[in-house]
Amino acid sequence: QVQLVESGGGLVQAGGSLRLSCAASGRTFSSYAMGWLRQAPGKEREFVAAISSSGGNTYYADSVKGRFTISRDNAKNTVYLQMNSLKPEDTAVYRCGADIVSDYIGGPPADFPSWGQGTQVTVSS
Repeated sequence: QVQLVESGGGLVQAGGSLRLSCAASGRTFSSYAMGWLRQAPGKEREFVAAISSSGGNTYYADSVKGRFTISRDNAKNTVYLQMNSLKPEDTAVYRCGADIVSDYIGGPPADFPSWGQGTQVTVSS
């Protein structure tokens, strides 16, 4: 059973940056793809980004492409989400997800089998 703990959320002004971290434990981190989803109040959960087990392939939602960067450090069992040029519409709880596959042949997932508790990101206008 994988355990995921997110950190790095907070309050930032529009145009600012934040970096989220997700520390994983409980299984071989480097074997599996990881990603981020977000959910704003009153809205459905939304895919944000995913990264293959080796870090060689990355996937982004159109809404964050060019502004967000997902990366991972397999030596530290940690996945990151660098968020730049933040907008008020990025406000949401961001949750780290762990998959049971190493990469995505048909494109990124809509969901992940395992989740962290989430970290709040609030972008003020």
